Amino acid sequence: MALRIVIVSLLLGLLSLSGAQQEGNECIKASAQSCGECIQVGEKCGWCADLEFLKPGESKSTRCDEIRNLRKKGCADIEDPRGSFTVDTDKPVTNRQKDVAEKLKPDEITQIQPQKLTLNLRSGEAQKFSLKFKRAEDYPIDLYYLMDLSFSMKDDLENVKNLGTDLMREMQSITSDFRIGFGSFVEKTVMPYISTTPAKLLNPCTNDQNCTSPFSYKNVLSLTENGQEFNSLVSRQQISGNLDSPEGGFDAIMQVAVCGKQIGWRNVTRLLVFSTDAGFHFAGDGKLGGIVLPNDGKCHLQDNMYTMSHYYDYPSIAHLVQKLSDNNIQTIFAVTEEFQPVYQELKNLIPKSAVGTLSSNSSNVIKLIIDAYNSLSSEVILENSKLPEGVSISYTSRCKNGVSETGENGRKCFNISIGDEVMFDVAITAKGCPGQGKSETIKIKPLGFTEEVEIVLNFICECECHESGIPNSPLCHFGNGTFECGACRCNEGRIGRVCECSKDEVRTEDLDANCRMDNGTDICSNNGDCICGSCVCKKRDNPEEEYTGKFCECDNFNCDRSNNTLCGGHGRCECRVCICDANYTGSACDCPLDPTPCRAKNGQICNGRGTCECGVCKCSEKFQGPTCENCPTCPGVCADNKDCVECRAFGTGEKKDTCSRDCSNFTLIKVKDKEDLPQPNSQPFLTHCKERDANDCWFFFTYATKNNTIEVIVVETVDCPAGPDIIPIVAGVVAGIVLIGLALLLIWKLLMIIHDRREFAKFEKEKMNAKWDTGENPIYKSAVTTVVNPKYEGK
Repeated sequence: MALRIVIVSLLLGLLSLSGAQQEGNECIKASAQSCGECIQVGEKCGWCADLEFLKPGESKSTRCDEIRNLRKKGCADIEDPRGSFTVDTDKPVTNRQKDVAEKLKPDEITQIQPQKLTLNLRSGEAQKFSLKFKRAEDYPIDLYYLMDLSFSMKDDLENVKNLGTDLMREMQSITSDFRIGFGSFVEKTVMPYISTTPAKLLNPCTNDQNCTSPFSYKNVLSLTENGQEFNSLVSRQQISGNLDSPEGGFDAIMQVAVCGKQIGWRNVTRLLVFSTDAGFHFAGDGKLGGIVLPNDGKCHLQDNMYTMSHYYDYPSIAHLVQKLSDNNIQTIFAVTEEFQPVYQELKNLIPKSAVGTLSSNSSNVIKLIIDAYNSLSSEVILENSKLPEGVSISYTSRCKNGVSETGENGRKCFNISIGDEVMFDVAITAKGCPGQGKSETIKIKPLGFTEEVEIVLNFICECECHESGIPNSPLCHFGNGTFECGACRCNEGRIGRVCECSKDEVRTEDLDANCRMDNGTDICSNNGDCICGSCVCKKRDNPEEEYTGKFCECDNFNCDRSNNTLCGGHGRCECRVCICDANYTGSACDCPLDPTPCRAKNGQICNGRGTCECGVCKCSEKFQGPTCENCPTCPGVCADNKDCVECRAFGTGEKKDTCSRDCSNFTLIKVKDKEDLPQPNSQPFLTHCKERDANDCWFFFTYATKNNTIEVIVVETVDCPAGPDIIPIVAGVVAGIVLIGLALLLIWKLLMIIHDRREFAKFEKEKMNAKWDTGENPIYKSAVTTVVNPKYEGK
């Protein structure tokens, strides 16, 4: 018994935690045993502390239900604590102006309001509050320029040498409090990233180039207001070199982010400009050089040089994102066009970052920085710290021009100018009682800004009546429990409605035997729990549904259904059997005794073609339909009854001699005209017929069934077609023959004329082509040959 009781207790506890995730009435499913357990199920749940609320046989968990259900049951004392929030620090946002003589310090500027709140969270009930953000004018800026000094950036270094004073001058239009710093990087100082031969370690470039020794990262100049100092130090920098194309920029970014003291970061806007013309190594690439230890994310600068590049691997992208976010650093990637797609993908992974296209010699770097800063500062993205287990948060933004977003976009606003105010509606919800009810603190801050909102979370885990509980109350079976909120909260080792049972003093077998019906195997019919030898039936989602009986063997929801309705909607379910209303019968009360549904439009029951059973017509052979009105396989009644109608109405036809014997099964009615016949919709099963009699005349009648009789209505007059007019027909035939003959003769004559003309034209053409030669026969040769002496002159 002790084991079973412990299992039941564990199940009840699990249900109280997971009931809110189930469908239906989560309050009932939780089977809460105390007010504190009940209110942790969900915001709709309440606990009835009324002493007289429980009915005989009901368990303590019945006190936990939805508020509306408890009121319906007449509970006069409902415990339903509600959450709340208070604003502890609410400094207004700063209206800072650039041209005033007295400048505010960075820690005196407020851009988000309020700054601290305390929330009292009830399980399932969201606490909502609003945050205001306003960009302050003339807000200080720290900018650190991190440059790739590999050999391919040689011409870029020349253009960066004057960056300090030029950028100072340009930034005056944005802020009067601007500081700039400079750092450089190349690559890890191990093979295969650089050549480790002594000569190459001194000068990694070719013989005609003077380069400095390779290094991982060097902080050349901490943040300063002196632009000339920036120019002076940068101008003394030398290019270095390495072997592979990707660079070790991630090592440098990590050190810039975590070495705040050496870099000189203030709690102001922090910008990191990362300038390169190559890709990057990331976590795992260090294995090529035998470096397997993951980056520890700590500062390792000695004399402004990163000393652990040969010991720790490159940081991962996720690690960089975390450190940049923790230190409120906004990154600007100034890269050449070739590597734009690579760094654009990297930007999508790093919040509050931007990518700009760097010219081949970095001549446009100032414009790039200004444009990127304006882009970054015009967007506000809220970020919260890690939430306690069971706590969720949602945002709704109210940005400029009435733009509002929810979900993931609810934490963002874009196109924000200096002086613009935007609002964020925040809702925080707890599930259950996280962390044993201890207070938790979370923070919300805009990415890239040092300001944050501190939120203290207190969890409502008990009802107010818990404080006034009476320990070891006599109402709890000789003091075996604390009487609180109208019920007993049992001491350890005690169970029952009033803690009347001990887990150690009873035998499981004895108690279970009292909860089995007819010596069966199922305890409480599997519909309840055996508590102290008595069945406590389970509760259902629907308060109208319940298990009853000594062994929970009965219920009022498992009876037969008709049309998906319990007991067909015409009875009540008692112990899984339908008790039907009057005029209904059947296991599901789906058989009405009233024959009205079987009555056809003509008043007949099933049109006389079937019987009415449970309000449904059972039609005889060949007929179908709700009232047996259709007969799709029946032959035509017109053809079947033609001879009988003809003989009875006109005394003609094939059955005129046997008419009285074969045709007496219907009533005949005669009318004068077709218009006197009944219309098709005047009564059901009315058929209009048109048939031909022995004289080839048409006669008209209707055939209908009515009150188990057949009624035939016939038109007295027949419609005989007039005989043909012989003379026009003969004349037309003769005329047609003559005309056809003439047409054939004309066609023959025309064809002959065409043929003769074609033959004559052919003859003329051959005559013209004939040519007669009047000269000598070319075959004939004369026998006489005449020779003329050329010297003879006729003398």
